[in-house]
Amino acid sequence: MTGPKPLGEVGEAAIAKHTSRASAIPSGADQLLRPRADSSLPGFLRSLPGVDQVGLEARAAALATRSIKAGAKILALETAISMVDLTTLEGDDTPGKVRALCAKAKAPDPADPGVGPVAAVCIYPDLVSLAKAELANSPVLVAAVATAFPSGRSPLSVKLADVEAAVEAGADEVDMVIDRAALLAGDYARVLLEVREVKKACGGAHLKVILETGELATYDNINRASWIAMLGGADFIKTSTGKVAPASTLPVALLMMEAVREYHGETGRPVGVKVAGGIRTAKDAIRYLVLVNETLPGQWMSKSLFRFGASSLLNDLLVQRYKQIHGVYGGPDDYSLE
Repeated sequence: MTGPKPLGEVGEAAIAKHTSRASAIPSGADQLLRPRADSSLPGFLRSLPGVDQVGLEARAAALATRSIKAGAKILALETAISMVDLTTLEGDDTPGKVRALCAKAKAPDPADPGVGPVAAVCIYPDLVSLAKAELANSPVLVAAVATAFPSGRSPLSVKLADVEAAVEAGADEVDMVIDRAALLAGDYARVLLEVREVKKACGGAHLKVILETGELATYDNINRASWIAMLGGADFIKTSTGKVAPASTLPVALLMMEAVREYHGETGRPVGVKVAGGIRTAKDAIRYLVLVNETLPGQWMSKSLFRFGASSLLNDLLVQRYKQIHGVYGGPDDYSLE
């Protein structure tokens, strides 16, 4: 039986065509392909070393045991707050719910002006214009999910229209989902093509590429997806939609950070990492910050290159910050549920 063609329906011709479009290619990315004996995308991906599952998981587990000194814990909590993409992605997201989300994003703890705003709110495209109005004159960005989120199962023309509508409404960032079925079938060119076309449609908006790692089956596939997203021009690579289990895990995040580090070393272009799904406690967040600190250069310890996609996480960060400052936990009604 003949297996699937590595480049599927898109084919080598499409890769050549789209590789020639300078506007769709991040600076330095093509230099990664040219020195290879097989300079095709599949050839490049085959040249990536296999992921050592045992070593990866052992390193992630070891880093998870690292503790932060008491004096640095408040700074860690405040840094994590500044990195949150405060998210609501439900079918019952009303205008009132989004207004409340935006208010919390601007002032997470209204009783303490020392708590700065979060990085962004993350919502569906049809709510972008409302969020932009609510967040006017604030540093909080508006991120919109797009490209048939969360499944990614629509024609490319529909996905691009989704992105264009979000950007036209004022989205500062777009969180797209890759076609996981194409990647699992070995149709890497289709995945790369879609990322590049979405990047072009974003215009000046930053692009976060969601890998949906829980559906990619192996660490090798996650590594390939990370490289494809970065070669396609992603400003961030993101673990998950939050709709699939398992979502973000420490080994997956570590693997993605290592890919980002190598890509940066090869091209000089920094790519951010966003972890999302299942991150609910301050302890979880600090573990991810330890990964960042131990794996990536210092510039990644900022909202410009690292984010948490979360809803309930923010409350626990606020609770733990209060405890560090005052020595006691605040009451259960001190923070909004949303």
